[in-house]
Amino acid sequence: MKGLQTILGELNGRSAAALMRDGRLDDLVFDGEADGAPGPGAILRARCDRPLKGQGGMIVDLPGHKGFLRGAKGLAEGQTLLVMVTGRAEPGKAVPVTTRVIFKSRYAIITPDAPGRNVARGIRDDDARDRLQLLAHEGMVDAPEGFGLILRSAAEEAKDADIAQDIAQMLDLAVAVTSDLEDDGPELLLDAPDAAEVAWREFPVLPAVGEDFETAGVLDQLEALRRPGFAAGGATSYVEPTRALIAVDVNTGGDTSPAAALKANLAVARELPRQLRLRGLGGQVVIDVAPMPKKDRKTFEHALRAAFKTDPIETALVGWTPLGHFELQRKRERVPLTEVL
Repeated sequence: MKGLQTILGELNGRSAAALMRDGRLDDLVFDGEADGAPGPGAILRARCDRPLKGQGGMIVDLPGHKGFLRGAKGLAEGQTLLVMVTGRAEPGKAVPVTTRVIFKSRYAIITPDAPGRNVARGIRDDDARDRLQLLAHEGMVDAPEGFGLILRSAAEEAKDADIAQDIAQMLDLAVAVTSDLEDDGPELLLDAPDAAEVAWREFPVLPAVGEDFETAGVLDQLEALRRPGFAAGGATSYVEPTRALIAVDVNTGGDTSPAAALKANLAVARELPRQLRLRGLGGQVVIDVAPMPKKDRKTFEHALRAAFKTDPIETALVGWTPLGHFELQRKRERVPLTEVL
C-alpha cells in the first residue's frame, strides 16, 4: 500500500505500534519494560542515595529500582527530587535519569525549568511561525513562572483548537506533577508512554482503522528481522548486538567493481537507522565498513549524517577509530526486538 500507515497490534502478548511507509515496515514500538523498570519518559519522585564520585553522579532510589543521575552537583544524601527516565537500563545497571523533566505531547512540550515560548526550527514558513507564536503566548498566559513551551513540527499543519487543547492538557499535567514533591519516599508520578501513545505522539499519521499486523504485512517483515543479515543496495551486511556494543559488518557482495566498497558503505549508511530502529538497538555502535580509500570517508560521513538526521532516536556520530571503524553512540530508548520475538 502506498503512503503512510500507523497500525496498532500485539506481538507475543505485548502491545505494539508499527509505521508502514509504502508497504515497508519503517518503525516499531512496544509497550513497557520486561523487568518492570520505569521506561523512558517516566517521571518519578526520587531520593538521593549515595554519590559516585569517580563518575560524577548520584545513585538515587526509585520505586523498586536504582537510578543513576549523571552530573549531580550540590545534592545531599536523602534529598528528594523530581527525575525523568532518559533511556533503558543496561542489564545489571541503574536506570539512567535526569532532573531536566519535560512533558511531551504531539504538538507541545512543556519545559518546567526552561522558560521561553519557542517554535520548532523545522517550521520555516514565517506566517506559520507567527501563528504558532501567538498560540504559544496565549496558551502559557497562566503558566507558573519559569515554565517554558516548545511547539513541535507537527503543529504546523494542526488546527489552532487542537494545539491550544494540547498545550492546556500538558500544562495542567506539568503543574500537577511538579507540585508533588512534598510527600516522602520514591514514587512513580507519571508512567512512560505505551506503544499507542508513542505512535500518536511521534508517528506522522494517526492509527489506521480495520488494519492489523497480519493483514498489513507487519508479521512477514518481522520474520526477516530475526536474522542479523540485511540487504542494502547490492550489499549484504550484518548487525549483531553483543554485551559491549552493536557490531555492523558491511560486505560488498558479488560486486567487484572499483567503486563497490563505497557503494556498499553508502547503501548501509542510508539503511542503518531503520535497521537499528526496528531492532530496538542502542548504545555504542561500531561499523566495520567495506575497505575504501580515505578520500571517500567524507562522502560516507555525509550520507550517514543525512540518514540519522530524520531518525527519531538521538544518535551521535563519534568518528573513525585507528583501525578504520566508524563509531556511533545511540540512545537506548526502545525495547529490543529480541526480547519480544
